[in-house]
Formats: sequence, structure tokens, C-alpha cells
Amino acid sequence: MTPKIKGLALGLIMSVAATAVWADTVKIGMNVPQTGFAAADGLSALVGAELAVEQANAAGGINGKMIELVVYDDQASPKQSVPIATKLIEKDEVVAAVSGSYSGATRAAAGIFQSAGVPYIAAYAVHPEITKSGDYVFRTSFVGEVQGRAGAKLAGDILGKKRAVVITLKNDFGKSLAAGFKEKAGDFGVDVVNEYEYSIKDRQFGPIVTKVKSDNPDVIYASGYFFTAGPLVSQLRSAGITAPIIGQEGYDSEKFIKIAKADAEGVIITTSLDRDSKSAETVDFIKAFEEKAGYSADMVAASGHTAIKVLVDALKKAGTGDAAALRDAIAQTNLTASTGTISFNDLGEVQKDVQVQVVKDGAWHHYAIISDEKLLAPPTN
Repeated sequence: MTPKIKGLALGLIMSVAATAVWADTVKIGMNVPQTGFAAADGLSALVGAELAVEQANAAGGINGKMIELVVYDDQASPKQSVPIATKLIEKDEVVAAVSGSYSGATRAAAGIFQSAGVPYIAAYAVHPEITKSGDYVFRTSFVGEVQGRAGAKLAGDILGKKRAVVITLKNDFGKSLAAGFKEKAGDFGVDVVNEYEYSIKDRQFGPIVTKVKSDNPDVIYASGYFFTAGPLVSQLRSAGITAPIIGQEGYDSEKFIKIAKADAEGVIITTSLDRDSKSAETVDFIKAFEEKAGYSADMVAASGHTAIKVLVDALKKAGTGDAAALRDAIAQTNLTASTGTISFNDLGEVQKDVQVQVVKDGAWHHYAIISDEKLLAPPTN
């Protein structure tokens, strides 16, 4: 055989081998911010998802087939997530996908996956319209209003406070949280004396701080991500405002503590991850994530890990060839993950306990758990 023919033959063999390996993989898509303002959260969500894939593959994959995670950077932008969804469906031919992104990008992509009949799971985006896209769309974290209601119970029933100021981030995340808090505050004896809004680009909060100080509330419910919440909390404390501050899962990162420093002490949040949990699933996840990532696990990481676990479990039951069967298997999920026991209602919404964490000695720790099924019931239509 001449060198040229030998080379062609070798190339053909390698091509066939590559095709065989490719055919043996199960492709799961993921849109996640890897650049832009949400890149830090995107990194945690991606590493959590990658960890779940690695663990599943080490355990034999999906009935012997290895999982391949196909990832694109959506910059937390609907303008990016829509073409990414189309690409994942038409070019990559994924069997299902996960959003590791914020609500705007997730809402926009959800309709694309629904139209194509490809199951799609929102790992932590909170807007209520996401699952209303259709029966192929699910969410493994709390809808925003549910977490807001939990915040109202925390303020009035657990902390015993009566006069609240609400500070709201003007986006899907902040508005839905504030709506839930205001809806139920009165039920727990809490009077919302004022509400102030800010933009995601804001880092200086002087006018809001001045007004809050004048209001003299005994509790503050402030929505935001760690990169807005850190400066906000520091400026509130620097002004001498000592009222307890209740945040949410957007604060749930060691980066919040690094930004706010000593002012982070005593801040309380509602979230999905209990760092002090004795659950083997949670303990093992936290340890494995920190070994892989080199930094502490956060809610976003746990949520990315949970969403992939749900898909893996459903794929094992349904196989990979029928989208409707996979959708049905996801709908029937009942498994324990690092973020709690996951099962879905008819709208694809999860119902689970809300974890309450507090910053103590420079780290997140258990404060309480909210288990009120009626209060935490997600929407059904």
C-alpha cells in the first residue's frame, strides 16, 4: 500500500471511529453566560452542570452512552439565547437543554424549545412566564413570587418585624420577588412603608439610602445580585442603618461577602442551598464542587447540578429516542438533589422547602427553613 493510500485508509478509519463515538453520546445543550455582567454566576452554573455530567458518565452515562454537554455563551441576553436555542436544536440535535442563565434569556429561549418539542429546564431563572411557554419547559428552582412570599414570612413570622422598606431591582428577577413579598407581607403583620427601585447598572445608592434612613424601617427587603447587593448593603450600613436586611438567592455567593466585607455579617437570605445540611447529597455536592472549582459552592452551582441530575434521571428512564417520553419522565421526577427533593406540578414548577441562610463569621450558614406548603405553592396555570 502506497503511503498516500495508506494515509487515506487511516483517515477513513479514524473518521468512522469518530462517527461511532459521536453516535454513542447523548447531547444535552446549555445556554449560560460566560461573558458579560452575569459571567460569574454563569461560571458557577456551568461548573455545577459539568460536575453532574462527569458524575453521571463515571456511573455509566445514559444506559451505557456517554453524555456530551454542548455549551454556548448567551451573555444573559435574549438576543443571544434565541439563536443559541435554534442552533442547539437544529445543528447540535440535543435531546434536551438546560438554562444556566437569567430570566430574560431563559424566557426567550423557552418558546423555541417548546415549539420544537425539546425538553428545557430552567436551573434558577425566576420569572413566572418561563414555564408558561408550554409542557416541555420545567424549572428546578423557585418562581420569584414564591421566594418573595417566603421573605414575607421570614420578616414577620420568624424575625418578628413590623415595618418594612422594599428595595427592588428593576428587572424580572427583582420585580417578581418584590411582588411576592408585598402580596403576603400583611398576612404576617408586616407593613410595607415604602418601595424604591434601582437599575442593574447602579452601584451608588445615596438617594435610596437617605430615604430609607428617613423611613426608619425595622426590616429591609432588598432584591439584587451579589454585584449590586454588595455595594447596597455596605452603603446602608455605612449610613448607620442597622435594620436586618433580607436578600434572596441573588446574594448567594461568597463574592457578596467579599464585596460587602464586614457589612455582610447578619444579612439573611432565602435560597435553595443549605451549607450546613446533613443530607449526603448536599454534603457530597459541596465537597465535589469545591474540589473541581477551587471556590465555595453557591446556589447557582447547586442549581446547575440539580437540573442536569433531573435530566439524567429522566433519560435513564425514557431513553434518548422519544422526546415525548422524555418529557413525561421529567414530569414524573421524584429525586433528591443538593437543592432538595425535586418533583414538578402540572405547570412544570418545583415545590420544595426554602432554605434561609445568614452570614456568620464571614461565611453562609443555616438560619432557618421554611416548609409551609400552602405559602410556597407554585403557580399551576
